[in-house]
Amino acid sequence: MSGKTTREQIVTAADELFYHRGFEQTSFASIAEVVHLSRGNFYHHFKAKDDLLDAVIVARLAGTRAMLERWESEAADPAGRIRTFIDILLVNRVDIQTYGCPVGTLTSELAKLDHTALHAASGLFTLFRDWLSEQFTQLGHGDDADDLAMHLLAASQGVATLANAFHDERFICREVERLHDWLDTHVDNSRK
Repeated sequence: MSGKTTREQIVTAADELFYHRGFEQTSFASIAEVVHLSRGNFYHHFKAKDDLLDAVIVARLAGTRAMLERWESEAADPAGRIRTFIDILLVNRVDIQTYGCPVGTLTSELAKLDHTALHAASGLFTLFRDWLSEQFTQLGHGDDADDLAMHLLAASQGVATLANAFHDERFICREVERLHDWLDTHVDNSRK
């Protein structure tokens, strides 16, 4: 974690622990231990766990925006960019099998807690939804772009949930292939 400020180190450690253990199960003490801080020094940066959660969500939103911008520059067309989104299931398959989707698990936990940060955390899904909708619009599916975006988000969340439940990498690979086939039908239809 070198090169980061102490506050950034705390947010990075909290993000990982929230993902691996869950928000409720992660204590200030466990985060301080990872960052090698005394509790007093830790409280200098964050007074309440909800403040730290807000910082984690802000960091995830910034990271997601940067990733989407990178995908925009790396893929030449909207179909390629959508494929990159689909392929994050493969890229992250080990973590997904072990912990589920970082966005899905956090929003599910916050919903169960009726936590005030749920709306902010759901903004991560909104980023993906809006971005995917724009890609489908560019493919010529303006009228149903949002429906297609939501379908793909729902499918990817379903794959992540079941892959986590069954720890089945082959399932992820099969479903990614099916999502690519599904996308191909929408690319082909947009050319007609």
